Amino acid sequence: MILAMTYNEFKRQLGKAGLSVKSFAELIKQNPNSITNYAAQGDVPPHLAIIAALMGHMADHALDYRVALSQVHFEASKPRGSSVKGKFGGIKQTDLRIP
Repeated sequence: MILAMTYNEFKRQLGKAGLSVKSFAELIKQNPNSITNYAAQGDVPPHLAIIAALMGHMADHALDYRVALSQVHFEASKPRGSSVKGKFGGIKQTDLRIP
């Protein structure tokens, strides 16, 4: 049993489906840099590994993943870590009055 998918195996599976990492990121509405950052770690998270493995398997059997994905409609995730003026960690901040 394989416990993790390496980034290289992830790219190989995407390649079988005719996708680059950038096109995969766009397909799942993620920032391409968020995906390529996993190269430094060596492994990809399980949810991305599962998607890539299924796409590669479908390509091996001449099945088009686009047909299945066209049935799934979703919004892009909101970016994490962005700040909003007047808030810290989602909590509204009060102004400090310094005499």
